[in-house]
Amino acid sequence: VQLVESGGGSALAGGSVRLSCAASGHDLGRNCVAWFRQKPGQEREAVALINKEGVEIYGTSVRERATISRDNAKNTVYLQMSSLALEDTAMYYCAISYRNPCYATSLLPRTDFIIWGQGTQVTVS
Repeated sequence: VQLVESGGGSALAGGSVRLSCAASGHDLGRNCVAWFRQKPGQEREAVALINKEGVEIYGTSVRERATISRDNAKNTVYLQMSSLALEDTAMYYCAISYRNPCYATSLLPRTDFIIWGQGTQVTVS
């Protein structure tokens, strides 16, 4: 099983970015898939999660600025973020929860996630 994030890079404050998390070797539609981010010297923070039924959950730091979605045909999960702020600068990771099926209705702890991508850097200036 492999997760590959893409879509990061440099963005202007107030702009938007769309991150992709493509999976191979596993059907993303069965589990919860989450986006985390990590800033230098800080813990990895859960940003958004989508469960098996497509229910979307967001962390307070990105609520109303982020949209998580899943394309089952492409086996890909996306994170669209708008109104970017300097504080959104971080390495963004997607991850799959061990729960199968997963019907979470709140953000899950980092320990729930057993498969991680390599991350994609978002730098807002």
